[in-house]
Amino acid sequence: MAITQVFAGIGAADFDSALRWYERFVGRPPDLVPREGDAAWQLSETGWIYVVDDPPRAGTGLLTLLVDDLERYVAELADRGIDAGEIETVPGVVRRAVIADPDGNRITVGEPLG
Repeated sequence: MAITQVFAGIGAADFDSALRWYERFVGRPPDLVPREGDAAWQLSETGWIYVVDDPPRAGTGLLTLLVDDLERYVAELADRGIDAGEIETVPGVVRRAVIADPDGNRITVGEPLG
């Protein structure tokens, strides 16, 4: 048996606000809206993120995305009005930027070293 898809969920206190923010973060509308209060974006062949109207869980999410060009990705975020802050290096492991969505969910965008 093999895992074929991954959906990473993020709770939102104000779904409409979160939907607009994640549309800017991803750079496009969601790929899937299965029902009111749910929206999903396919980020890779088998990797998805979804935002769900879930106030009790809002602000507790942790998400890590790995990219092949961190500077370019951070610049694209800035062009869409999202400040990724400074890029830091974990020696021998990764370069990364940490972003918080409006609810305080933490998104780390990283580029592996080596």
